[in-house]
Amino acid sequence: MTGTLRQMLTCKWSARRIQRYLDADPAARLTPGEISRLEGHLATCEKCTQVATEHRALHRALSLWSGGTGVDPRSVDRVRHFLSTINDEDTA
Repeated sequence: MTGTLRQMLTCKWSARRIQRYLDADPAARLTPGEISRLEGHLATCEKCTQVATEHRALHRALSLWSGGTGVDPRSVDRVRHFLSTINDEDTA
């Protein structure tokens, strides 16, 4: 029981630091002791290792996504036309 409780507390501690660890954000840097503790936990905890793997996969997917296709001008024109039609009906 004590081992299970200790593992749960370690997982909770780790879960709050995994994203900071993976991001390596200078504004939210982990201390060397925290990094060592987290890496040690990840080496033994399958659940937290899976969370870290999922975070890494998401980070890779987001870094590959350009997101810069832009808006189709024809779609904008259709929306403007539709809105002007509604506006014309309101003023009539």
